[in-house]
Amino acid sequence: MKAIIINEPGDTKKLVHTELPTPSINEDQVLVQVKAISINPVDVKSRAGKGVFGRLKEELPLILGWDISGVVVQAGSNSGFKKSDEVFGMVNFPGHGKAYAEYVAAPAAHLALKPANISHEEAAAATLAALTAYQAIVHNAKVRPGQNVLAHAASGGVGHYAVQIAKHLGANVTGTSSTKNKDFVLSLGADAHIDYHGYNWAESPYSFDFVFDTVGGDNIDNSLEVAKSGGTVISIPTGLNEAVTEKAKAKGVNGYFFMVSSNGDDMKVIADWLAKGYIKSHVSETFAFADMDKAHLHVESGRTVGKVVVTL
Repeated sequence: MKAIIINEPGDTKKLVHTELPTPSINEDQVLVQVKAISINPVDVKSRAGKGVFGRLKEELPLILGWDISGVVVQAGSNSGFKKSDEVFGMVNFPGHGKAYAEYVAAPAAHLALKPANISHEEAAAATLAALTAYQAIVHNAKVRPGQNVLAHAASGGVGHYAVQIAKHLGANVTGTSSTKNKDFVLSLGADAHIDYHGYNWAESPYSFDFVFDTVGGDNIDNSLEVAKSGGTVISIPTGLNEAVTEKAKAKGVNGYFFMVSSNGDDMKVIADWLAKGYIKSHVSETFAFADMDKAHLHVESGRTVGKVVVTL
């Protein structure tokens, strides 16, 4: 089968196209013929030696990637799936997902049936990014109707799902982005928009029950400026360092780091919401498997609207 591996971390030249044996499966797995793969910032960071590379480096060479949509060609006896089922999910994150391949041996517990009304590209997009937003908003922040929610980078991969999920749950949602993406953010259902360029967070009139920070770095401080006492700030790109944690405590804010994990039950909820149109995937760029390097460079630019997908 076709696959893309890295033998060592580095730039996109380290993405090596090769042929590997088709993986075998156990009774709890399915063999998926991959139709589409979603590319995330963690893919790019891990390729470069950051992200989750440190967790996986003992397994070199690595097959990067976690987000797949495809067709079951072999089903384990205990998988609950059958041959020809169309499935999607985030596989083995934050472990070795091995998604950059024609075939993936995936734990059945990490997958859901793909809704018939969406494409493999749209399904692959709604895996790591949608799961991150879902788990942060539903499981961690426990957002309720009527609460005020701020989603940073609301036009990005995680952000564009966060706006839709929080809105579906009945929250009042504000999204940040550049001015050029304002209309897109509002089209997702956001009630208000903030252009983050030069915005004075210290003097902001807003106050939020939950701030979802998908940017990290100094933006954590900006998030704390507008979080209500007793509110929650969750950061996904970087942990809250000790100083910021102390700032959060001083203001009576719950501030913490969160990392998504594979969960088939959560995927089934996302599948249901996609099927009913409560949330939609915005795929802004699609690349062929042979152009994986171009997909990585596009994500690495940090200017992706919605999601970048690779097709096989």
